[in-house]
Amino acid sequence: MKKIFQIIDGISDWSGKLVSFLIYVGMIMLVFEVIARYFFDSPTVWAHGYSQRIFGSYFVLIGAFTLLKDAHVRVDIIYQQFSVRVRALFDILNYSLLMLWSTVLVWEGIDFFLYSWAIKETDQSALRHPVYPVKFLLVVGVSLICLQGLSKLAMSFISLIKGVQYES
Repeated sequence: MKKIFQIIDGISDWSGKLVSFLIYVGMIMLVFEVIARYFFDSPTVWAHGYSQRIFGSYFVLIGAFTLLKDAHVRVDIIYQQFSVRVRALFDILNYSLLMLWSTVLVWEGIDFFLYSWAIKETDQSALRHPVYPVKFLLVVGVSLICLQGLSKLAMSFISLIKGVQYES
């Protein structure tokens, strides 16, 4: 079982580190746009749309890594006051709700993406940027969150049973 947790953690770690480089791509695009707009009075047509897509994709794709590192918002000052078993119960509740949310989002997201891809959906800008790649990345990102959440849920059950914090 521990090996499965380590594989899932490895996927979340690897994907998070890879996706983290999107920040630099987005920053370069925005700096380019600012320079083009304010120094050369020649704004781009594409930078705003693509930077939105990059940052939107980043935020959903980095979710599993954030979950792996326990970096989501939690009131630790209160959470740490409880025993390991009580914290495990809180985590089981939270991860169960996460599983419900992520499962529905993946399920609906697949249809959302497939329809967008089938019609080759584009945005309303003059360049008609395709939107289906971002919808695909939504499904990938939420699938990664769901996988990491499933791992965390299982570890919470182990912590509840054993009475000690279980780590992969």
